[in-house]
Amino acid sequence: MTKGILQLLIGIIIGAIIFRTQLEFDQNCGGYLKQAADANTAELSLKRLNMAVKYAEDHGLTEGYTSVFYKTEDDNIGYWYQNLKACQKELQEVIGKSQLEQTNVLMKVRESLTDNGKEGTELTVPSGIACYPNNMFYGILTLLGILLFGLGIFNLHKL
Repeated sequence: MTKGILQLLIGIIIGAIIFRTQLEFDQNCGGYLKQAADANTAELSLKRLNMAVKYAEDHGLTEGYTSVFYKTEDDNIGYWYQNLKACQKELQEVIGKSQLEQTNVLMKVRESLTDNGKEGTELTVPSGIACYPNNMFYGILTLLGILLFGLGIFNLHKL
């Protein structure tokens, strides 16, 4: 019984670590990107985008791929980062211009930062970016957590 409980607890702790990593990215980058995309003024959008870009730069999210075994362009961090920088530049250049010009740039920024997904509007970010550059480690950790959690349930159910 103790073995099953220990396996369950370790599985839950591993899940919490992975959840915390994703939450940190969402709070310090993803949330700001969403607000930049939703902003009604160029100034507000730029302010939020600057916060997300700073996080990306501070955490080395400027180049590389999040994929572990093969590179695909939807996992290209360099492209994603350059796109953020291009949005940042366009917002800087449009501040003080006409409302029509600002609206056009805001629409372009929104289209650059978001996509229509299964559950509505979603941020366009490389999958697994919250774990970068340790994607292999987090992948193994996830498998280990699932295995231990399953074994814990199995061992407790045997009793």
